[in-house]
Amino acid sequence: MLVATETTSRRFVRALSMLVLASSLGACSSLFGKDETPPDEPADRLYNEGLFVLNNKKDAKKAVAKFEEVDRQHPYSEWARKSLIMSAYAHYQAGAYDECVTAAKRYIALHPGSPDAAYAQYLIGASYFDEIPDITRDQARTEKAMAALDEVIRKYPTSEYATSAKQKMEVARDQLAGKEMQIGRYYLEKKDYTGAINRFKVVVTRYQTTRHVEEALERLTEAYMSLGIVGEAQTAAAVLGHNFPDSIWYKHAYALVKGGGLEPSENKGSWISKAFKKVGLG
Repeated sequence: MLVATETTSRRFVRALSMLVLASSLGACSSLFGKDETPPDEPADRLYNEGLFVLNNKKDAKKAVAKFEEVDRQHPYSEWARKSLIMSAYAHYQAGAYDECVTAAKRYIALHPGSPDAAYAQYLIGASYFDEIPDITRDQARTEKAMAALDEVIRKYPTSEYATSAKQKMEVARDQLAGKEMQIGRYYLEKKDYTGAINRFKVVVTRYQTTRHVEEALERLTEAYMSLGIVGEAQTAAAVLGHNFPDSIWYKHAYALVKGGGLEPSENKGSWISKAFKKVGLG
């Protein structure tokens, strides 16, 4: 009983101390002037004001300020969660892609099991995607877009964003294949046939569902013929003809092989043949 009494007493003392401290702070406030700190605004009002500014005023920057104010004043509320994903969306609408990615990543970190986590991940991928440069420049953004969009497909396959993510990924894949083709052509012009083959090989093995694979096979035929590796040249031409018989690139490849007194002929042991069998195109 004594222990209980002492414990209760200690709690009372602590409570009293806090009360005194609060009174002292109030006295200091009165002494040095009236407290000018404005009261918190209701979370739902701030959130709806942000939506109004975003949808009607088309002012993403001011909308973000409203959404961020929800998070500042009501950090643990459901409105704060909603405001964070809307901040990411508003940044995306404004073309502030780095800010969008930051907000979306924060959302996923704080609310990984939320229904909106799929959308946050999609916004990350879409932000990188919208900044994909032309093929003459570094493709780091394209690779980031691919990785982020793949996360949408892998983690949220049944979400409404998975289809759009797949479509964007195909465009990004085509971009990366185009970059490999550009470098491969450069090596081919410089008669660096080994360097060229390595680049065209990437297209055939990684990006053969893109529009660049037909040209890549024709360029492989050209490079191998130039090196005198006629078996691989014949295989490249044969695989090209088998999969894309009406392609103008097959006509070029066929002419190259025929010009060497040969016919397109597939060697099943060739890496080219194996690469197409791997994905069921051969």
